[in-house]
Amino acid sequence: MSAIAEPNAVSVATGRFTPLQRLLHWLMAIGILSMLFIGVGMVSTVSQAHLTLVSIHKPLGIALLLLVILRVGVRLSRGAPALPADLPEPMKLAARLSHVVLYALMIAMPLIGWAMLSAADYPVTLWSGFNLPPIVSPSRELHAALWNAHRTLAFVLFALVLLHLAAALFHALVRRDGVFQQMAGGRS
Repeated sequence: MSAIAEPNAVSVATGRFTPLQRLLHWLMAIGILSMLFIGVGMVSTVSQAHLTLVSIHKPLGIALLLLVILRVGVRLSRGAPALPADLPEPMKLAARLSHVVLYALMIAMPLIGWAMLSAADYPVTLWSGFNLPPIVSPSRELHAALWNAHRTLAFVLFALVLLHLAAALFHALVRRDGVFQQMAGGRS
């Protein structure tokens, strides 16, 4: 896991993430925020909108799973720019750990959702006529446990996204140390 947080000469040379890394980050940011709000909408309505939201949530979750797999591969091969040398060690540790947890959740959430639907014997429909195979056997007990895990981890993910945003704003507006520009682009 430490390879995710270690710098690599390719990224360090520019002091920024590569354009592909930035594209994947921002696509996933939009997708994850959408998923969080779609998820809240799904569990708070029993109207016809529920089915519409579910039909968006499933394929978007699988798309995000594929994007995070690509993103991890790119991150391992391209690395990341170094954090500022004057950043206190506890903040560096918090940054590394929060990124590891974010990546873990970005992988776990769609897999748990897929398993949850499999346990309920519901198909994961990506588009009309194309369903993913189940990844667990049907089980009411497993479905309930996975549903609770998916819901709880969604709150954890939302909290980490807020923390990530707060850290980005802290680097952009308070420290002005170039960390925000590493992912946002623009001048340091």
